Amino acid sequence: MGELIGLIIFGAVIGALARLFMKGDQNIGIIWTIILGALGAWVGSLLAGLLGVEDTAGIDWIRWIISIIMAIIFISIYIGIRRGGSRRV
Repeated sequence: MGELIGLIIFGAVIGALARLFMKGDQNIGIIWTIILGALGAWVGSLLAGLLGVEDTAGIDWIRWIISIIMAIIFISIYIGIRRGGSRRV
């Protein structure tokens, strides 16, 4: 149960930071922010492990940066899919 709560909190923080750094209006709700932030954090952690920077002394700044970038990518994809689906020719 603790891991789920941690995932929700970490996803909310990463998702909020990702949206803060993105330009323009992101018309998505808090639930999608948490989900996409958690997904970005998970993939970012995997990439940090592949790069060998998953566990560093102190705060894992590189892992945080990678996680935020991945969350930005996932939020951008989500917004693109939502906007693309609402267009009619």
